Amino acid sequence: MALLKNLIPHNSALSLIDNSTSLRQALQIHAHLLTSGAFTHDPSSFNSFLSSLALSSSPPLLSYSHSLLFTSPPQPPSLITVNSLIRAHSSGPSPNLCFSLYRHLLSLSFSPNHYTFTFLLRAAASCGGLLGPAIHGALARFGCDTDRHVQSSLIHMYSSVGLVSHARVIFSDIIDPDLVTITSMLTALAESGDVDSAWEMFDEMPERDTVSWNAMIAGYVHLGRSKDGLDLFGDMLNQGAKVNESTMVSVLTACAHLGALDQGTWVHAYIQKNRLKLNVTLGTSLIDMYSKCGSIERAMKVFWSMKEKNVFTWNSAINGLATNGAAEECLKLFELMERQGVIPDGVTFVGLLQGCCVAGFVQKGREIFSLMKDRYRIEPLHEHYGCMIDLYGRAGKLDEAVQFIHSMPIEPNVSAWRTLLHSCKMYNNVELGEYAMKEITNIEVNNDGAHVLLSNIYADNRIWKGVSSVRERMKEKGLRKEPGCSVIEVHGVVHEFFVRDKSHPRYREIKLMLGEVDRRLRLAGYRANTKEVLFDIEEEDKEDVLSWHSEKLAIAFGLVVLEEGVEIRIVKNLRVCWDCHHWTKFVSKTFDRKIVKKLYRTSKEQNLPLSSIHQRTFNIDALKEIHDSLHSKAYFRKLLVNSLI
Repeated sequence: MALLKNLIPHNSALSLIDNSTSLRQALQIHAHLLTSGAFTHDPSSFNSFLSSLALSSSPPLLSYSHSLLFTSPPQPPSLITVNSLIRAHSSGPSPNLCFSLYRHLLSLSFSPNHYTFTFLLRAAASCGGLLGPAIHGALARFGCDTDRHVQSSLIHMYSSVGLVSHARVIFSDIIDPDLVTITSMLTALAESGDVDSAWEMFDEMPERDTVSWNAMIAGYVHLGRSKDGLDLFGDMLNQGAKVNESTMVSVLTACAHLGALDQGTWVHAYIQKNRLKLNVTLGTSLIDMYSKCGSIERAMKVFWSMKEKNVFTWNSAINGLATNGAAEECLKLFELMERQGVIPDGVTFVGLLQGCCVAGFVQKGREIFSLMKDRYRIEPLHEHYGCMIDLYGRAGKLDEAVQFIHSMPIEPNVSAWRTLLHSCKMYNNVELGEYAMKEITNIEVNNDGAHVLLSNIYADNRIWKGVSSVRERMKEKGLRKEPGCSVIEVHGVVHEFFVRDKSHPRYREIKLMLGEVDRRLRLAGYRANTKEVLFDIEEEDKEDVLSWHSEKLAIAFGLVVLEEGVEIRIVKNLRVCWDCHHWTKFVSKTFDRKIVKKLYRTSKEQNLPLSSIHQRTFNIDALKEIHDSLHSKAYFRKLLVNSLI
């Protein structure tokens, strides 16, 4: 580039600008165009130069082109040039700059066109607030409200700012909408959670593009209907629709929710076979999927194989190690993250604190919490405080947990008190449990989960009047305990089980297997923990109630259909009760099976700390392998060398 003017004629300099062009190279090209007289010989070349810089997908070049526009350009900019800058900023780091460009455009006496408004609306969708409706009023004055691209952008903008009803009005006024417009409305409905209306529209579409398929799949997954999302992905493949990165991210998220390791592994193989680019987003999604499916060794294999990583990638690996019980490895990985100069964020510290919770590292958890505030100046959020309450509570330090809650600079939320309530159940502290419940009801009167926890505490301590009182209050308020659901994937097919579920086609075999399991476990010394039953009934009846919990049905089904030696993986929507945890350990040992149990956390539960999750992974060998590799100096040295190449 140093000998640029000797290598290229002035009229081909612009072809050198692309997303790999550095700012220094752009300055050299600019200097060449000035000294060669290109701007004088061809007045349009300056506008072409600005547009090329703006559309290069490089933030530094976009910023440079923006500054050139406002600092005495050799020729007045054209409408096309200003539109190019608006387009670039609309998807760039500073979409708000689009509106200063719009004002500049008007000051030059240009009339904005449909191209201008399409990207102004995209910027408004990113910025939120009242900018979008204001732009809507302006585009109508300039006669652009009937343009299809503008209409699609209006639908997207209104849905992005939470005004789906406005988007519906726009769509209903369109005569004979095209595929792009229908897809925009479909996406708006799916993203707002109205997947049933979205499905009706999707089902009636004469043709479907990748965007419409992706919108439906993502809508199902976001709403927690992951099985429907995977089924639709199967239909997408069968109909020969083209998949892309967005498709795979949604599908991997669905696999993570369901613990569908076989399907997730198949998706990984599909990505490799079809040579889809394993970029940072897709790689991070794979790590998340494998971690949540309990295959932390595969998650880390993907992590180490990624040449490019961002903070989200590191967070996914750290959180995966933490929730799979590898706390020491989680902390070691954080050390490596710091060595490589990656700046952690709040999510990083949630993962680290969760790892300390699982391992019982109380002092280390305190140090991590202080590090976050003092070194990285990250203000703790409810999630971080919840982890600390969980840390003290799990360790039996209930008094310290209460003191910590009262010392919080922000108002404790329901999750904080519910975490304490769960710790009270662990340690049978009725008095403190009642206090935590009182604080919860002061914030949220109708919290069904908290009522169930308090009822459990009473039942554990055989305070049947307390159980009856809580049940009566729940009945009066119309509260019902969410039914337990366990999911197991067998040969790529996802099976769901509910408490006392008799609907499965192989129910008779499952029932017989439960009987055989009960017989062998009794011989091995297992006795049911009947404290989990919230009724004052005979012990024999309590044992019968416990035997039909959803995870027991799912594990029994796994024993029926899976070959010997194949591990059983289930995902639950609720915390595993102590009896089921105890029962599972006996099954694992008696039947010589590795069993992985994970909790699927719904969007409603995302802020609950790890104390609301009762999970155990029995596959310890893989974690030891990761532990050994992370603690190996040679491995660290190799990793650091690779990171510098």
